[in-house]
Amino acid sequence: MKTINCYLLLLCWEAIYGNICELSNITIAVEKEECRFCISVNATWCSGYCFTRDPVYKYPPVSSVQQTCTFKELVYETVKIPGCADHAESFYSYPVATECHCESCDTDNTDCTVRGLGPK
Repeated sequence: MKTINCYLLLLCWEAIYGNICELSNITIAVEKEECRFCISVNATWCSGYCFTRDPVYKYPPVSSVQQTCTFKELVYETVKIPGCADHAESFYSYPVATECHCESCDTDNTDCTVRGLGPK
């Protein structure tokens, strides 16, 4: 009986605290055609799991909103790429997430897949 209670408690905990959307470290390769070097920069971005559900029976008038792990706030950082030609712009700006959360996918700033590509 204790084992069943323990599994039930674990299942409830996962349902309540199941959203694990957090900052994670990534490495971005930065290059420009006019520059001789490619550099790597470290940044943070959002990744993880957001609780969502996909109904078995689709009812067209009612849309199913899928949650995705995305940035709540972001800043742009700038790095100078070495070895650029004299007339070339040697600075490169890239986004860095500072806070994450689960939200419906915003197609203005995110590539949202509506349907899967299917088997290959």
